[in-house]
Amino acid sequence: MASAEPESAKEAPPPPSTAAPGGMNLFLVGVVLRFVVFAAAVSSVVVMVTSKQTVVNKLRGVPPGFPVEAKFDDSPAFRYFVAALSVAAFYSLVTGLSSLFVIAKPNCHTKSLLHYAIWDTFILGVVASATGAAGGVAYIGLKGNTHVRWDKVCYAFDKFCRHVGASLATSLFASVVMVLLIWISIISLHARIRK
Repeated sequence: MASAEPESAKEAPPPPSTAAPGGMNLFLVGVVLRFVVFAAAVSSVVVMVTSKQTVVNKLRGVPPGFPVEAKFDDSPAFRYFVAALSVAAFYSLVTGLSSLFVIAKPNCHTKSLLHYAIWDTFILGVVASATGAAGGVAYIGLKGNTHVRWDKVCYAFDKFCRHVGASLATSLFASVVMVLLIWISIISLHARIRK
């Protein structure tokens, strides 16, 4: 026998959840991590852009009294680093804000998770390559290369090198957080597929 209850009074089934078995909402954790990536990327860019130092009578091979300046835009690798981390900061801000919108409209979760997983992987590749390129130049500045007679310069540009090192460390932290974001998206997608 048919139910006497009108069709409009029946409740719609709740949207599928992105909650982990322990009850933690993985999508909300992803939003928080996106803002962590934003903060890390912005701080990394700011520290790199403000890395500037002028030395006199400290650098070997430079005539006495001649000032030598080191700044981030002297190296193409450091410029690429700043550009890549700026893109990552913008991306994480946009996806963080759009994730807040997706939380309000749960029926968009699955499609958003797929897009986030793809684009997060791309941005991780950009950030990792920029960090590697800048890290290579920083390592040469710190240790030099005796085979090609490139002298180390961090003994003279100590403040500049500390700024670069701090910026690279913050960028590595952002890369690790991006890996966590990708894992969260994949775990959430896997949980939806198994249902």
